[in-house]
Amino acid sequence: MAIPDTPDFARLRRETGARLRSAMTERGVDAMVLLGNNTVVYATGTSWPLGDAGLSYVERPLAVVLADDEWPHLFLPYREGVAHESELPADHLHGPVYLEFDEGVATFARQLADLVPAGAVIAVDECTGAMSRAGKSLFGGGAPADAAAIVGAAKVVKTPDELACIRTAVRITDEAMVDVHKSLAPGIRQIELSARFLRRAFELGAMASMLEPIWQVMPHSKAEGVWTTHGDLALPLLTTERELAEGDVLWTDVSITYRGYCSDFGRTWIVGRAPTPRQQAQFEKWQQIMTAVEGVARAGATAGDLGRAATAANGGTRPWLPHFYLGHGIGVNAAEMPMIGTDLGQEFDDDFVLQSGMVLVLEPVVWEDGTGGYRSEEVVVITEEGSIRLTDYPYTPYGPHVG
Repeated sequence: MAIPDTPDFARLRRETGARLRSAMTERGVDAMVLLGNNTVVYATGTSWPLGDAGLSYVERPLAVVLADDEWPHLFLPYREGVAHESELPADHLHGPVYLEFDEGVATFARQLADLVPAGAVIAVDECTGAMSRAGKSLFGGGAPADAAAIVGAAKVVKTPDELACIRTAVRITDEAMVDVHKSLAPGIRQIELSARFLRRAFELGAMASMLEPIWQVMPHSKAEGVWTTHGDLALPLLTTERELAEGDVLWTDVSITYRGYCSDFGRTWIVGRAPTPRQQAQFEKWQQIMTAVEGVARAGATAGDLGRAATAANGGTRPWLPHFYLGHGIGVNAAEMPMIGTDLGQEFDDDFVLQSGMVLVLEPVVWEDGTGGYRSEEVVVITEEGSIRLTDYPYTPYGPHVG
């Protein structure tokens, strides 16, 4: 599978727009109103600076997509947020809307009526309380369709330019982690690791942080860990001012965006010490599981096939936390469909067929009381022949696989 060195953003927008409108037509939807930051990114090809790219409420961007118009309509609190590559016509760029307030919804209802003919089938991905109260004026009296399902169907397979964006985000993350990893030593605080990572990532071209960086100190046993309602390990826990101590086992997890597309990074680090033989053995077991999963990951396989391969390589026990997953998709969201091995159930996993161009984050966990466990993540692109890794970060301080 050929991934371009540099994304062509105009081509990316054309191809994702065509997929989105096709998904709308297949479901008989004439227009979509999109409030979610990530769905707006996907529909419009634009991005904007946010402290937390997953959340934005009162001054939120909004998109209206019409099935018969190649250009989406974009409503933004500030014009400087529009990426030049989006090339939206001037008459498709609008000022802010405030859908948390009744007055704002009333104004938007009039704007929407000018764009969407009476009787059209409209879908939305989110609905504020004010929108629900004004349902009749907004949606012609009928309940709107689910836009999230439409966007999800469109974005599940990535275009080559989307793959280039994800790969760039991964490379930025990997390079930024080099400086962070070098600073890992007893006495450094978790928040200092976050500061070093974010500063370097933005220097390298990151546009937003998708989640607060996680540097979680893992307990040596479940009994020593934070109490949970599900009786298993707590993950993730928020970063604090805690000073790290020699021998601490860290499970790391970070995600940034490049042009709206996400990275995902996860490794297990040990502070100021080499792994013990038991810890090294856990890493080698993790590698065996990852090899088994990648061995079956290809177009035509199911999510269930990946779960069964991982479980068999782990001696019949699922190598992931019960409240988490073996793997998940990634794109404009740090975690999107498919969610493999979750409470969606085995039937979902067995019915979800992988396609060429899908991107997965695989993250098995190997746990044994007395060690702190091992967890790492690999971002892979599914192809007809197998999969291609986008991640390329070493497993230091763990040695190479020797089994």
